Amino acid sequence: MSDSSATFTLAVRPQAGPLWERRSLRVTGAVPGSLVTVRAVTARDGGDWAAQATFLADRHGTVDLATQAPVSGDYRVADSMGLFWSQRREPGTTGSAEPTDVDRPISTVVTAWAEPGTGHLDAAGDGAPEAEVTVVVTQWIRSEDVERSELRADGLVGTLFRPRHDGPLPTVIVLNGSGGGINEARAAQYASRGVQALALGYFRAPGLPAHISRTPLEYFERALRYAARTLSPKGGLPLVSGQSRGGELSLLLAATYPELVLGIAPFVPGAFVFGAQGAADPAEGWDGPTWTRGGDPLEHLWHDNSGVTWQPWNDAPAPTRHRDVYIDGLHDRELARASRIPIERFSGPVACVSGLDDRAWPSSMASRMVLDTLERHGHGAERLHLDYEEAGHGIALPHLPSTDIERVHPVSGVHYSNGGTPRGNAVASEHSFEQICAFIHRTADAAAAADAIDIDHEGR
Repeated sequence: MSDSSATFTLAVRPQAGPLWERRSLRVTGAVPGSLVTVRAVTARDGGDWAAQATFLADRHGTVDLATQAPVSGDYRVADSMGLFWSQRREPGTTGSAEPTDVDRPISTVVTAWAEPGTGHLDAAGDGAPEAEVTVVVTQWIRSEDVERSELRADGLVGTLFRPRHDGPLPTVIVLNGSGGGINEARAAQYASRGVQALALGYFRAPGLPAHISRTPLEYFERALRYAARTLSPKGGLPLVSGQSRGGELSLLLAATYPELVLGIAPFVPGAFVFGAQGAADPAEGWDGPTWTRGGDPLEHLWHDNSGVTWQPWNDAPAPTRHRDVYIDGLHDRELARASRIPIERFSGPVACVSGLDDRAWPSSMASRMVLDTLERHGHGAERLHLDYEEAGHGIALPHLPSTDIERVHPVSGVHYSNGGTPRGNAVASEHSFEQICAFIHRTADAAAAADAIDIDHEGR
């Protein structure tokens, strides 16, 4: 049993560290069998996000969030990071939980208090007295040993994050999805793991178009050549990793410029070229082209598709709850063939990240199509599929709130669902980040080793 005079304490380890790092949270000195509530409040861009959970102290008066599930609150599994991923907006809070300023650490106030009068009902005494303790937890996005520099060259718009390490570094180009902008947070977190990361904007960023419609692939060709020429990537070429429409784009770039891409890691991708959808220029519409090459639009699945009689990007409900425009679109076989991304042209490593409960589009199906196509064509490099059962479209950075499932699209204002459960999305976000970091290093290391062998042979 615990000493009744023990001090009520809350220990968080580490109190400060990168976003991707798990914390341990442990309360000691509680009355055995009493209830202890822990609350976490995080100041984010649009206001406060918070989560709260109540625990039953063990016979030693201890609550360890890593091994003990809450008995009440915003989540109900044993997880030391539960108070972070289960957070929701407080009243008056707006916007997303995703950080936009990589130089501003995320600050979370964690408060634990004893629920007075609780404890073992068969024990003498009045139970837990009033007690409360607070700890401030800091999660940084860009570490001190990562240099940040804005890219405004060759017509490119982006931000480079480079660890202060000697020698060539694994290098990845990070692409956002249909929300546009520049994904500095993911690039900065990759850099904290020894990866040089170029967060590249292609619309809804300074000096770039406001919509995704008619985006030229030559822009990305310049970025790939720029990275190979000026960033000295380990293995000689950059990898590409994009989210959602950026995942579609990752596959498209690998198929179009296979000689310029070392490997790809598309998150929740599509396997076809799609029309501009919810990020379209209103003058073009949802079924206008997204990508061009040589000034000509690439064929896409929404171009006069004979199997599509409705579309979900106008906030109208589907004709029945089972209708899926991405399934309907495949019924036009000729158009599907013409708009399929010919990923078999790419011989490098491929890692697809998807959610089986993706409600924005069927990223699991797309990933399986891509990897099956590669296998059927004798692809000899690594093929990795991280397919998460309870995850949806919102597989993001580790330990951010994963509760924001019903969304409003930032460009079109259309309502949609990402799918998944908060816990499932949190697990997928944490696990996929670790796996893709390892994949990037593995791909660059293998290419560098192969280059060294080739040089050695040439020197003999």
